[in-house]
Amino acid sequence: MQLDHYVNTFGLYLKGKFGQRIKKLTIDAAFTCPNRDGTLGKGGCTFCNVDSFSSDTKAQSISVQMRNGKIEHGKKAEKYLAYFQAYTSTYREVEYLQQKYEEALTQSNIVGLCVGTRPDCVPDEVLKLLKGYVEQGYEVWLELGLQTANDKTLKRINRGHEFSAYVDAVTRAEKYGIKVCTHLIVGLPGEDKQDYFETLEKVLQYPVDGLKLHPLHIVEGSTMAKAWRAGKISALGMEEYAAIAGEMIRRTPEDIIFHRVSATANKPMLLAPDWCQLRWPSITEVCRDLDKHGRQGSSLAAEIKTAS
Repeated sequence: MQLDHYVNTFGLYLKGKFGQRIKKLTIDAAFTCPNRDGTLGKGGCTFCNVDSFSSDTKAQSISVQMRNGKIEHGKKAEKYLAYFQAYTSTYREVEYLQQKYEEALTQSNIVGLCVGTRPDCVPDEVLKLLKGYVEQGYEVWLELGLQTANDKTLKRINRGHEFSAYVDAVTRAEKYGIKVCTHLIVGLPGEDKQDYFETLEKVLQYPVDGLKLHPLHIVEGSTMAKAWRAGKISALGMEEYAAIAGEMIRRTPEDIIFHRVSATANKPMLLAPDWCQLRWPSITEVCRDLDKHGRQGSSLAAEIKTAS
């Protein structure tokens, strides 16, 4: 089963636009976060430990990281997107950001930029900078880590902002012509299916071009790790996650691009769920659900048909 048969995937979108496979080169530019440096708080979000997606790359230059990434991908791609993933990659002076982004963009065979950040760290100066790259012909995505639209959950996980910050960020990004990919976590403590579906519904009410779905990872060094060890929280099973993700995909219009429908992490950093160690089993399970119950947009199509 191939996800492209059921979902409007990022890979499919990029191949349609560029006529070939485009891969992401993940970059850690040693950014921090206002929820860790004392500006908003310390300790970060309760689910967060950056080492779950960042290793020893902080000591390496951007050019070295990108060269190593190209070697890792081998012949699987000839062109790449530079992906600033770790922490809040818009959380510095715009001159510093420009230096880092352009160090990446000037490497060979780079067709664009993906910038991961928080909704409350996207000033107009950053959007103007990104708009400039769009005008130069680069593929540019602003990736906003919303996680949930439920303000009570955002407070519970020590996120440091409310849903209104996200609404403000995506509304301004649209005015600058910046494509937005919104990250959502399925499985946050205290939430259930209805919360996930309500978050999706709220997100779709505002400008959004892409989505990333993540199962909650319990990682070493996070506040949630302590609660998990104490038996106070648990992680979703793979089949349960796939059923929820499948329904979220069915409730999403066909023109929205899914950058990801699951996510992985490595031991020993990953504590739970164990199935997140491998990429393909969960994606295959999501495909099974979509094959059985309908592809992207099918729930919306059924609602329209019933209403008419």
